Amino acid sequence: MAADLADVAADVDVAAVQRRTLRLLFISQVLGGVGVAIGLSVGALLAADMAGIGLSGLAQSAAVVGAALLAVPVTRIMRQFGRRTGLATSYLTAATGGAAVVTAAVIGSVPLLFAGLFLFGGGTTANMLARYTAVDLAPAARKGRHLSLIVWATTVGAVAGPNLGPVSARVMDGVSLGGAAVPALASPFAISVVMFGLGALVLTALLRPDPLLLARRLAGAPADGKTAGGGMRAAAAEVLARPSARLGVGAMAVGHLVMVAVMAMTPVHIYGFGHGPDHTLRIVGVVLSLHIAGMFAFAPVTGWLTDRFGRRRVILGGITLLLAACAVAGTAGHHSVQLSVGLFLLGLGWSGTMVAGSTLLSESVPEPVRPSAQGLSDLVMGLAGAAGGAVSGLVVALAGYPTLTLLAAVSALPLLALALRPVREKLYA
Repeated sequence: MAADLADVAADVDVAAVQRRTLRLLFISQVLGGVGVAIGLSVGALLAADMAGIGLSGLAQSAAVVGAALLAVPVTRIMRQFGRRTGLATSYLTAATGGAAVVTAAVIGSVPLLFAGLFLFGGGTTANMLARYTAVDLAPAARKGRHLSLIVWATTVGAVAGPNLGPVSARVMDGVSLGGAAVPALASPFAISVVMFGLGALVLTALLRPDPLLLARRLAGAPADGKTAGGGMRAAAAEVLARPSARLGVGAMAVGHLVMVAVMAMTPVHIYGFGHGPDHTLRIVGVVLSLHIAGMFAFAPVTGWLTDRFGRRRVILGGITLLLAACAVAGTAGHHSVQLSVGLFLLGLGWSGTMVAGSTLLSESVPEPVRPSAQGLSDLVMGLAGAAGGAVSGLVVALAGYPTLTLLAAVSALPLLALALRPVREKLYA
């Protein structure tokens, strides 16, 4: 067996494959990031136009829940057929969802609209699972940096996507479907379909060899992923049995919950300042832009810190930033500058828990269950974010924005206790 593995390593330049993988993932992340951002930037507006303001908030929720639940079948595909097939399937599912949204807007079907938004969440599923693809062949000392590079690539799409909305309206002007014109608010989803299709094409054609299948060959494991005990149930058992894996999943879930809950209600809080619509939108734009910068722009720094000082310390730093963000934002009142600082810190805290938590989970479980554990973590994280977003509106309506930030901070305290607990256990390459 040792000789066979030596032959495999000799036949493949693993470092070259990893560099190629990172380049392709970066390209697909930009394409997918644009696809997600350009659609979701108008999703609530389209839902409000078709179903009324009361149901407009369900647009984001449908996409978030879709992204979480779709992680389960996509992970199963990855486990059996590799990362390339799983990521491409996820992007094609999102493209199908985008096409369904456009069709729903043309024919005026609200049920089809929300079904399409659910499938549209596959774009986020692919973008999130791509970060794990970046560490399949990464050397242990650089896993955090390689993972964070792919997270950082999302910045390009998140920033560029919403600004392409007016362009998409001009491109789709005069285009009809079945004799009916495509509404302007649905036109960004048509661009999303193209972006997701290109992302699937790039990965299908060029992501060869598949990094997960190659990693299995190097480890001497079956390449088809049919090893007994590699499913979601086995992954859940492994995560629950390993403190480091529990911390990794907990860091991602709690960080996402706190971030989504506070971020979702910040525009509503700003609206209460009493400014006119134009001034309100300018404040919201600045605050959320700084928040997104905190989430993604500094991810490479977070990755370097994760490799340099350890996963657990960066998770602790992320929790500390989340607590500070809740304190700063919760006491900002109508001071937009302080609120901007709070949301920037919120993004940085999320980045710390996401990058370090993902890296820690990936090396805390054995290879046969690793893809399933990664999919499980994204499922838990997505559902936590959806729950945080759903509850946040009720809390603000009943008790106000400061109470929301206080409750968000309290929800992070159990994770702080878990991160402070000293643990020694085996980590995997």
